[in-house]
Amino acid sequence: MRSSLKIYILGFVALAAAVLLRWSLDPLMGDALPLVTLFGAVAAAVWLGGYRLAIPVSLLGYLACFYLFIPPRGSFDLTRADVVGVIAYLFTCSLIIAFGEATRIAQTRAHQRQEVFRVTLRSIGDAVITTDTEGRITYINGIGEKLTGWSEQEALGQSLDRVFHIVNESTRLPVENPATKALREGVVVGLANHTILIKKDGTECSIDDSAAPIRNEEGYVSGCVLIFRDVTAQRLIERNKANQLHTAQLLASIVESSNDAIIGKSLDGIIQSWNAAAEQLFGYMSEQVVGQHISLVIPPERLAEEDKIIASLREGNRIEHFETERVRSDGQRIIVSLTISPIKDESGNVVGASKIARDITAQKRAESDRQMFVTLVENSTDFIGICDLEGIPFFINRAGLELVGLNDIEEARQTPVQEFFFPEDQAKIMNEFFPEVLNNGHGEIEIRFRHFKTGDPRWMAYKVLALTDAANQPIAFATVSQDVSERRQLADDLRRLASDLSEADRRKNEFLATLAHELRNPLAPMSNMLEVVKRTDGDSEVLKRAHETLERQLGQMIRLVDDLLDLNRVTHDRLELRRSEVELSPVIQQAVEVARPLVDSAGHHLIIELPDEPIYLYADRARLAQLFGNLLNNSCKYTRPGGTVSLSAERVDGDVEVTVKDNGAGIPHDKLDSIFDMFMQVDGTSERSQGGLGIGLTLVKRLTEMHGGSIEARSAGEGQGSEFIVRLPVLSPEEVAAQHGPEVESESQPQRRVLIVDDNRDSADSLAMLMQITGNKTYMAHDGVEAVDAVEKYRPEVMLLDIGLPGLDGHEVCRRVREQPWGKDIVVIALTGWGQEDDRRKSEEAGFNGHLVKPVDYDKLLELLASLTDEREKVDQL
Repeated sequence: MRSSLKIYILGFVALAAAVLLRWSLDPLMGDALPLVTLFGAVAAAVWLGGYRLAIPVSLLGYLACFYLFIPPRGSFDLTRADVVGVIAYLFTCSLIIAFGEATRIAQTRAHQRQEVFRVTLRSIGDAVITTDTEGRITYINGIGEKLTGWSEQEALGQSLDRVFHIVNESTRLPVENPATKALREGVVVGLANHTILIKKDGTECSIDDSAAPIRNEEGYVSGCVLIFRDVTAQRLIERNKANQLHTAQLLASIVESSNDAIIGKSLDGIIQSWNAAAEQLFGYMSEQVVGQHISLVIPPERLAEEDKIIASLREGNRIEHFETERVRSDGQRIIVSLTISPIKDESGNVVGASKIARDITAQKRAESDRQMFVTLVENSTDFIGICDLEGIPFFINRAGLELVGLNDIEEARQTPVQEFFFPEDQAKIMNEFFPEVLNNGHGEIEIRFRHFKTGDPRWMAYKVLALTDAANQPIAFATVSQDVSERRQLADDLRRLASDLSEADRRKNEFLATLAHELRNPLAPMSNMLEVVKRTDGDSEVLKRAHETLERQLGQMIRLVDDLLDLNRVTHDRLELRRSEVELSPVIQQAVEVARPLVDSAGHHLIIELPDEPIYLYADRARLAQLFGNLLNNSCKYTRPGGTVSLSAERVDGDVEVTVKDNGAGIPHDKLDSIFDMFMQVDGTSERSQGGLGIGLTLVKRLTEMHGGSIEARSAGEGQGSEFIVRLPVLSPEEVAAQHGPEVESESQPQRRVLIVDDNRDSADSLAMLMQITGNKTYMAHDGVEAVDAVEKYRPEVMLLDIGLPGLDGHEVCRRVREQPWGKDIVVIALTGWGQEDDRRKSEEAGFNGHLVKPVDYDKLLELLASLTDEREKVDQL
């Protein structure tokens, strides 16, 4: 309604303008041509509103001009009108209205056809782009916007090559745009296979397309239409089929070359495949058994086992290490270990079984002989054990394990005999007693054993016998020892232990309460933000805030765990400093960046005052930054919002004093001496309310002392702020000059082939995405057996290997890789949740090049990769 009213208003405005124009020309024209300006108004009216507006404009215009410009002027006496002039006027207006109306109808129809064409293009399932003869985009439909990443507004007028950027999938070289050829040759053009479209944001998809010229009514090319579709899923299927064929060929080769007997059979027991190892194990050639029933090699009394195996396979179950008897062609019975897996068709139906058989007859006999010895000594209440001449145990009876607090024989085999004794007794045993036993053939001494779990001493009558071989050469030590500790001493030890455990339990409970509180703090916002992500419906700003919150809170949890691990390492003297020449100023700046989020969130005023001259220390850069970062965080947490925190450094003789000061809660005088104790909390300013575990200052003190320095806490009392002064030794100018070496320019790392092995698929997928983003080509495996196969198949340069894997653990996988000639140069890095020094030692012994603890700092991973691959390249060049 408003639109129609606006059109009529414009029509009558045009009429008024025509009358006014005639009025302004009246002094020049007089009575001549009184209606001449009305024709323009009629044309405007028919253009704006059609004949419905043009007719009243024509009539009203005539009346207005009749009154104003036809003599006698100022009168509506129509009897004096010139009939011929009126007819001529009306005829002319009719022609204008007729032609105008026809033009409007034609334009409306053309617009409708164009709109139908546009809607049709937007409705089809393929992407459509049209161009002019110069290759500039004139239209792009919704699917085209989605596939290219360009909106229609952005794409219009752009060169097609810029929006439709395509390369060859294999060579990554640019491919000629089909629209260019279609415009040049005037023919329909289809694109070659294996073409990749690179979107505006850099992501890629495989496409299939064609282009055709657009011809006008005269048959001339007026542009081009390009139609294309996403065929990524189709290409993935094709690649999967090719990979399956390659895998099948590889598996066939592995089966034929395996040292284990591998047999394929149908569910009714008919043998379908029989490899060379099976021929050697059972004595039958392949042509003799293929097509025969598997009962050929099964003893009659064990045929029922086969029925149970088939029943389990029909349910899709895998049978691991099933030990049984089988019969060779010569009638000999052998003991085998079977691994039996169901074979499924493409629909997932079990159609057969694959058996892997290994002869364990000799192994079982050896185990039987050993078991007789074990049975003899297991019932003894004495400590009975055997170790080799290097002091590595290979047998300890159950009573002996319980006596020293070991869980099982495997743990004992990883514990040298020397560690069974207290440190002050070890030299006497190893350097005096054992050489005497070798000379005399036996020996006895009363010595303290230590309990590995409690640390309690056990006084033992340690009787050792040297075991010899057939040539009377010593090959091992054997002992039968008794506990000779006095009952009263044992009772005293138990009471003291009970007291210690009670205190430890109290401290433990207090610590666990704090730990639970601090872990819940980041978990709450993380949980909230996960719900926000679920419900946000794609709002980018909300997602950004959610990501920032999740990242911030995850960082807090990681810092809590890192502090716990670091304190544990320091407490048990397992933390090693990686010391080098370090300038103090960059280290403090690094610590400030660590504390910056806490400073900003609390609105503190942070003051940093450092000397102009550089100060060099012989220190571990990362641990030093951690030390000062903890002090800054501590001051920020105990200072009210808007407070002042300062860090200053000055050189005092041969030391540097770094002072962290605040105007916060302060420290009571009676707490100054114990402020660095583990889990210490000051009343009234409970760290629980500020965040932390009460171990930050303990860790600061230990790290300071490990660097040969000292730390002092000062405070005027509660509410008077606090001050921490760290004193560290400084390198002299001569020492700095001696440690300066030639600088090595870093080079960008080339793309690496990286195999990621993790039974947590989300962890493997996310790490693979990170590695791909930084230009690496990745492969994945999710168990130990699959990892061994994958590393042989892909021959990666780098292997990121989890330790706790099903099938084979990470240590065994690494050992098997190192046994291969092609596996010696692969960089293998352990990614695991186990980070104690003993775990790192086991990784090193297994052949790992590095050991990182989850969650992995990705920048540290890249640095480690760069350093390890650089070392490998230098070795290769030599």
